[in-house]
Amino acid sequence: MADKLTLLISSVGRRAQLVDCFRRAAHELGLQLRVIGADAAPDLSPASQLVDRCFPVPRCSDPTFVDEMLRLCELEAVRLVVPTIDPELPVFARSRQKFETAGTKVVISGPRTVEIAADKVATNRWFVEHHFPTVRQTTLSDAVSDRNLERWKFPVIVKPRQGSASVGVRIIQSPQALRDLQENGLLVEEIATGIEHTTNVFVDQSGKCLCAVPHKRLETRAGEVSKGVTTKNPMLMQLIKEVAESLPDARGPLNIQGFVSKDGSIKLTEINARFGGGFPLAFEAGANFCRWIIEDLLALPSTAAFSQWKDDLLMLRFDSAVFLPSRNPHA
Repeated sequence: MADKLTLLISSVGRRAQLVDCFRRAAHELGLQLRVIGADAAPDLSPASQLVDRCFPVPRCSDPTFVDEMLRLCELEAVRLVVPTIDPELPVFARSRQKFETAGTKVVISGPRTVEIAADKVATNRWFVEHHFPTVRQTTLSDAVSDRNLERWKFPVIVKPRQGSASVGVRIIQSPQALRDLQENGLLVEEIATGIEHTTNVFVDQSGKCLCAVPHKRLETRAGEVSKGVTTKNPMLMQLIKEVAESLPDARGPLNIQGFVSKDGSIKLTEINARFGGGFPLAFEAGANFCRWIIEDLLALPSTAAFSQWKDDLLMLRFDSAVFLPSRNPHA
């Protein structure tokens, strides 16, 4: 086994726990892991102070982003890249083969799965077409038309077609309030009943779902779980496994969100083709995605197990901070 490995976490930002998870996984394997970060604003990135080194790079919307990342991977002998934010996922998915050719593996699903996950209309349509239970959804203009408005039960949820961290999501209480909305690109959804769950999923390179760890979202802050508890729900786990294995070229970590009602029925709502903000809960429960990613990279026997993780593990998050002399007097 190779005893040294350089890992790059892209848009490292606030992903301090993800850095720690990879370091702990490497330690279990007896591997010397060098973790570097890349960020558009490394001086203002908390996790960039916790990696071995962090490099400034253009934003993923910049046409030079891929070339700069490839150059960085070559200079630092990076074997593994882990993307973390939604805007960069399509860029990495389209460029996955370029990195592979250069000797660097990107932990990313194929372009089609990333496309489905990034667009809430595409996600909902894909659920419907593949006969997975989901919520009713339509565009704002379609919902407020005279022939359709009476079919909706209020309150309803209104959200932007693209976006993450629950930005722009709101509850609308009445038909008139829905008519009064003037924004473009909004979607209307029925409110699913029950408790919201996120399931962290790991898919191997053959497209097989090796693990599914649901947790109840007891409390969220800015769209990310702040209090959650793992729950071994066999029906939900099996459904999520089928979803993950039906997605086109799904690979690595994903998280899939939905609601479980009191009668056990499930309605799925979202797919994220990346590590979720609540992944550390799955990791602490025993679902060591980080180890399994490294094992796959180094062609080691996989220790992944579908349901060998702790049930009823509660996560209570709190704020922490990094303190250092400012290099930016205008920050």
